[in-house]
Amino acid sequence: MEKILISSCLLGLPVRYDGKGQTILHPQLNLWQKQNRLIVFCPEIAGGLLVPRAPAEIKQNRVITNTAEDVTSAFEAGASKALALCNKHNIRFALLKESSPSCGRNTIYDGSHSGVKVKGMGLTAKLLVKNHVKVFSEEQIPALIKALVL
Repeated sequence: MEKILISSCLLGLPVRYDGKGQTILHPQLNLWQKQNRLIVFCPEIAGGLLVPRAPAEIKQNRVITNTAEDVTSAFEAGASKALALCNKHNIRFALLKESSPSCGRNTIYDGSHSGVKVKGMGLTAKLLVKNHVKVFSEEQIPALIKALVL
């Protein structure tokens, strides 16, 4: 049965920068959990960042916190670990948190720490896509369901 990498926060785990989860309530997620298809992962925690932590955004290909700390290396380490996990478990699909500097699939924040979203991808999402993992955001669960059936 096909495994799916999923952002830990989408299952309510308190791993986000603010110490909260971002629980997505969807019957398909419940089914996948019961089938043990979900590989739960947070690239930011895997990269060595703590909870809570300063919010970070991508600016000029660097990940910078709102206190001007460059945390790019932690984000890159987490992305590499996500890819290694996908390779280890033959994972071809990922469901990641939209707008995150790690997991954003279609949008990220613009780097100004003013709440403005722009088209773009987080570091983990970008690395996975580059390595042929199909990445979906929580806003694209129907498309993920469809892709798994094909």
